[in-house]
Amino acid sequence: MELIQQAPGTSAYLAADEAIDHGHPLGDPGPVHGLIALRLPGRDRWDRQDPRGNRPGVDARFSLDEERLAWPIRPEFNEMDYPGLYAAPHPLVLRGLRAASDRAQLWGTLPTAL
Repeated sequence: MELIQQAPGTSAYLAADEAIDHGHPLGDPGPVHGLIALRLPGRDRWDRQDPRGNRPGVDARFSLDEERLAWPIRPEFNEMDYPGLYAAPHPLVLRGLRAASDRAQLWGTLPTAL
């Protein structure tokens, strides 16, 4: 994020969505997922990017042609996409990040909604 912000003429913000925990058998709410929103020089819109990235079965490659979320939002499961952009991480997210000592604990400390 810092490298993007340092690029001349480039703006970067945070965005978020929430989805069920795909790894949990009961589909419990998972933590809020952070996305990155970029406005590159010469673009008239913000482009959201999903840092949960590529691996087999997940195509979230960087693209300015189309948004590629690692997992699409499914309203039928009460998942939602937060439409706003945030100049700084939400206080609940920061609290969760600071409280966790490792990734396993992080999933229990991050908020499931904003």
